[in-house]
Amino acid sequence: MTLDDFTRVALSLPEAVGGAHMGRTDFRVGKRIFASLHPDRDAGMVLLKPDEQAMLVEAEPAIFAPVPGGWGKSGATLVFVAGADEATLRDALIRAWRHRAPPSAIAAL
Repeated sequence: MTLDDFTRVALSLPEAVGGAHMGRTDFRVGKRIFASLHPDRDAGMVLLKPDEQAMLVEAEPAIFAPVPGGWGKSGATLVFVAGADEATLRDALIRAWRHRAPPSAIAAL
């Protein structure tokens, strides 16, 4: 997978739109960020719950890693796209999207 694939999958989710903050491309639903791109690391980032992050990092340590620092402790998770397949990437993006999506968007999924 590539960062273009990450973008394509993120924007395929109901009501997802692209945006930007701090010089990085982000993905939002209901005006709330659920993911972003980190091209300097050839990775995306998804905002998960800490228990989801722990599960994914344990299951796929070559694909997922906590973002360094406090954001990572709160569930911000790097996704190294080169090692991911589409199903794994889509699952992580849907998890992050569900935490931010309004009920109308969740119903559309």
